[in-house]
Amino acid sequence: MRHQAKCFVLTVGVMLMVASAAGHQFQLMEASINEIHRGLQSGNLTCHSLVQQYLERIKAYDQQGPALNAMLYVNPKVLEQADDMDKQLKRGTKIKPLQCIPVVLKDNFDTADMPTAGASLALKGMQPTKDAFTVARLRQNGALILGKTNMHELALFGLTLSSLGGQTKNPYELSRTPGGSSGGTGAALAANFATVGTGSDTVNSIRSPSSANSLVGIRPTRGLISRTGIIPVSFTQDAAGPLARTVADAAVMLDVMAGYDPDDPVTALGISRIPVTYTASLDRDGLKSARIGVLRTLFGSGPDHQEVNHVMANALEVLKKEGAVLIDIDDATVETGKLNSDLDVQKYEFKFQLNNYLKAQPNPPLHSLAELIASGKYHNAPLDKKFLASAESYENGLNEPDYKDRRVKIDDLRVRLANLMARNNVVALLYPHQKRLPVMIGQMNQAERNGILASLAGFPAITVPAGFSTPRESAPIGVPVGIEFLGPPFSEQQLLRIAYGFEQATHARKPPQCTPPLSRISFNPNGRINRLGWVASSRNKLR
Repeated sequence: MRHQAKCFVLTVGVMLMVASAAGHQFQLMEASINEIHRGLQSGNLTCHSLVQQYLERIKAYDQQGPALNAMLYVNPKVLEQADDMDKQLKRGTKIKPLQCIPVVLKDNFDTADMPTAGASLALKGMQPTKDAFTVARLRQNGALILGKTNMHELALFGLTLSSLGGQTKNPYELSRTPGGSSGGTGAALAANFATVGTGSDTVNSIRSPSSANSLVGIRPTRGLISRTGIIPVSFTQDAAGPLARTVADAAVMLDVMAGYDPDDPVTALGISRIPVTYTASLDRDGLKSARIGVLRTLFGSGPDHQEVNHVMANALEVLKKEGAVLIDIDDATVETGKLNSDLDVQKYEFKFQLNNYLKAQPNPPLHSLAELIASGKYHNAPLDKKFLASAESYENGLNEPDYKDRRVKIDDLRVRLANLMARNNVVALLYPHQKRLPVMIGQMNQAERNGILASLAGFPAITVPAGFSTPRESAPIGVPVGIEFLGPPFSEQQLLRIAYGFEQATHARKPPQCTPPLSRISFNPNGRINRLGWVASSRNKLR
């Protein structure tokens, strides 16, 4: 505890701004996509200097200082790519939606120019031949892929602990987990290592780190965003989506990531449901007259729940003040603990999914789940080991009677959930993403998360910063708490309106104090750091 408080005390006094290439001041901390684009267009910022500043923060805070351990791999060519973008901008090239925006990818997204390992030693060095569908779309829209983030190994649990990357820390309290399984992306964005990032979500895995790191995370409607080229867990429950520090940035990412992919046929369901731009839904008055169901079933009532409940009570008052009409709903049929135990299908689908993914790789280190288990090169904690053994035990999990029964119950859940909203005449449901604060490092798994409701139903959900727990020495501003809004299929526009209205009314997000702005950096006229900085090299292979 004393070490964590000391980290805060030693670093709090550094400068708040860094110099841009043109000598003006650019505020890197919490910089949004729009702010970066304004800096580029005005000439007050270069793509090179922007990327270099993020690299400096990674150097200072990921493996040193608080040692968040969020990054697995840094793109060794990212500064060269930034230079190319600067040349394009000088030629007057039109700025694309993500032009020169540094993005971090969860390590289960395929990249043709960087390894993809799912944070597992068993898959270390695996090199896909092409980008995941979503990664290709990011690049086409101007994004710079800064690197890969740690994750809970193979995206199976919520601690962000892996054999390849070790344990990622929560930047708000270093002895606490960052949620998961996309916790590396969550910690990296919270600490301002990049502008935006990606995650995957089988049960909670985009929204859990969003809640734990004071971020915005979107789990889209099943069929809105392709899963092709992402190491799979469950074709029934898997989804991909963005994490960001603001609702506006998440909406831009959603614009880019959504789209039809013939290699993921379920995306055919979304073809006619994608608007011209999700950013049109960013309405400051989005809460006025919005009927929202407060799903009391998903709130806790014990001592461990009071910190979260206090934040949620304040959030409900804000919603009412902003004109939302709140309807209390209590329905035991959507209790998430029971849904996890009775309907989750990951263990039946994982072996089938992983084996097919590995078969499609050109030279994988191994070829099946059985070989992975036999290698012993995976995080051998009791829950991980138990899950892998269970998944491997089925000759064909898709033929298991219990699996088929669960799939029938999932279909029934979709109808019941849609009817619950229709019967109460609400456009969305709200609840805390997590009933209690993220667990401390060393515990078995994240406790009492509510994400499975959206993941089983395939309905969209967005998690937004709601506030912080009571500050203490090891958590100087408290631990983040996220509020989640869930809507019917393809209601992302409505959810963004609600989330944006709430965000603008609260401005609840705060950056962690253990990773503050770096001291002033000077640049030469070419936008390069004059003092010794971090140079992309073989050191980029962090694991």
